[in-house]
Amino acid sequence: MKPYLDAPTSVPGPGRTALLLVNLGTPDAPTSAAVRRYLAQFLHDHRVVELTRWLWCPLLHFVILPLRSPKVARKYATVWMQGGSPLLVYGQRLARQMQHALPDVQVRLAMRYGNPSVPDVLRQLQAEGMQRLLVLPLYPQYSASTTAAVYDAVSQELATWRRTPELRLVADYHLDPGWLDALEARVRAHWDLHGRADRLLMSFHGLPKRFEAAGDPYPRQCEAGARALAARLELADQDWLLTYQSRFGREEWLQPYTDKTLERLAGEGVRTVDVVCPGFASDCLETLEEIAVENDEVFRHAGGEVLRYISALNDEPGHVAALSALARRHLQGWPH
Repeated sequence: MKPYLDAPTSVPGPGRTALLLVNLGTPDAPTSAAVRRYLAQFLHDHRVVELTRWLWCPLLHFVILPLRSPKVARKYATVWMQGGSPLLVYGQRLARQMQHALPDVQVRLAMRYGNPSVPDVLRQLQAEGMQRLLVLPLYPQYSASTTAAVYDAVSQELATWRRTPELRLVADYHLDPGWLDALEARVRAHWDLHGRADRLLMSFHGLPKRFEAAGDPYPRQCEAGARALAARLELADQDWLLTYQSRFGREEWLQPYTDKTLERLAGEGVRTVDVVCPGFASDCLETLEEIAVENDEVFRHAGGEVLRYISALNDEPGHVAALSALARRHLQGWPH
């Protein structure tokens, strides 16, 4: 029988409520070895890659990781910050600001893959007397590959505890009014500073097409949130587009693809494009390098002139207020 992790014999003060923010993850350093460890954990998750293990694991460990790790490490080096990867730095800032907004709740940040890991952070909260836990995956749109993967990590750790906390999980917030307010304000601030481009591109992280066929609500939620944001920005249908980025491998992914769309727009005579990524709570490699650098080059090479990336909400006050209010609503009914 699997042994259970006993709670501390004495805890500081009364039982507490904790809010666990969880994002995708990050390597510990912009090195090939660190990136390889991170990618191995990430791409080994069956929620992320739904292929037969006997086929996928040899391909992953003997082909993909040796080839991709050095390349990805060089990309991370171009965006690395003094305190670590952008995803970690901005996530920590967000957690600190939300702690100020929620003084009666213990707010912590964890990464689904990499550090600080979900098990380590949960054990810290257990030692501090946590009795109630709200998990907020920092994914506005639900997918089995993201939100459900967070649930897996939390439940797998709690399965080893003798006394588990009361548990709640936020599935998505793609139509949350506060979040949409913050997104709208972010885009309008960009326009106030730089003016409006010919088109606004809303680029979301892609998924294999078969995920949608299996019933994943992700694309429907991306579309609903994008239309809600476009309506708030008073954009006509021809003024904005929804696309998907970051595809991997040879199978078909959700379309239209971001890079192919940029090539098409440039070929049609569109000269300036603003790109916002509503699916990313914090800036990361996929926004700062893939969009702001790689896709900028794609657009310019195809004949476009200016691609301007609109940064993620990160730890901006509107984002802090929106997620804090969202957490408050999900915390209702629990004693403090």
